[in-house]
Amino acid sequence: MDQSPQATELAPAGGPLLAADALDFRLLNDFQRGFPLVSEPWGVLAGQLGCSEVHVMARLRSLHDEGKISRVGPVFAPNRIGASTLAAMAVPEAELPRVAMQVSAFPGVNHNYRREHRYNLWFVASAPDEAALARLLEHVGAATGCPAIALPLVEEYHIDLGFDLASGRRTRHAVRPVPRQALTRSEWQLIDLLQDGLPWTVRPFQALGDAAGLGEGRVLSTLSRWLDDGTLRRFGVVVRHRELGWRANAMCVWQVPEAQVSAFGHALAAEDGVSLCYRRRTSSDWPYNLFCMIHGQGRAEVNARRAGLAARVGLTAYPAAVLFSTDCYKQCGARYRAPLERAA
Repeated sequence: MDQSPQATELAPAGGPLLAADALDFRLLNDFQRGFPLVSEPWGVLAGQLGCSEVHVMARLRSLHDEGKISRVGPVFAPNRIGASTLAAMAVPEAELPRVAMQVSAFPGVNHNYRREHRYNLWFVASAPDEAALARLLEHVGAATGCPAIALPLVEEYHIDLGFDLASGRRTRHAVRPVPRQALTRSEWQLIDLLQDGLPWTVRPFQALGDAAGLGEGRVLSTLSRWLDDGTLRRFGVVVRHRELGWRANAMCVWQVPEAQVSAFGHALAAEDGVSLCYRRRTSSDWPYNLFCMIHGQGRAEVNARRAGLAARVGLTAYPAAVLFSTDCYKQCGARYRAPLERAA
């Protein structure tokens, strides 16, 4: 579910998470990964939670409608079934509302934020391949009158926003080089059907299998295989952290020697409180090659955590910048298009 094209201000931490009852909290927190890939998954959740299957489905659907979760479904690892990049624009302040709305209107844009920097509009763009991605960025620049710099992923150290909502601790995952997948027409159809998450039916995988022409058993085996081979980062409840009280988030960047960036990146990725960490390509106007994201319930908390991380890892001597998000214009999962749609 996309955000409105108008900006949603990232206000100070409120109480949505604290106000959630115990059942809602467990639904939001405990099933961000490890979701049961079985015929009747809601019933399995109900058995673990001690309530009815109908109640589980009703609560999750309500949390979805309230904007606290975007979907129950897959999170694909970056660049496994398509091409993507982080991109940035330096937009005159007076033009920012117009440009942000135009950028968000592109289906290939799945995240779009205002950040505190001369480069003040940051978005993620996805396409079937690198050539299509380059064309998308050209179209975005032509439509807005603002050229974008592309900062594609070079090396991943930790990319997973599925962290514990109470403590901030997160699950580490092994970063494995996985070649881009060659998918069948039916698998592309399955991906397309999963864009907005599982349908709210007792047997959601059967509904997906019928629509994709795969059958329930093959849908379940395909999702399990994608989890095993790293195509999927996780499958489960995809929460919206801002709506749950984690309203301060900062993109923290450093300019470090190329020979040392991997060592620094792995050290940062080992720390709790880091939700994303990776190396990106630089540009002539963007010298920073090491990135991490820190989420918190307030700016002071995020700044303190960043300072502690930089000191422990040994980054304090290097040029750096901290870019807090101030407005969210669009936030949804990457939209991967099936072959027929791509051809059209």
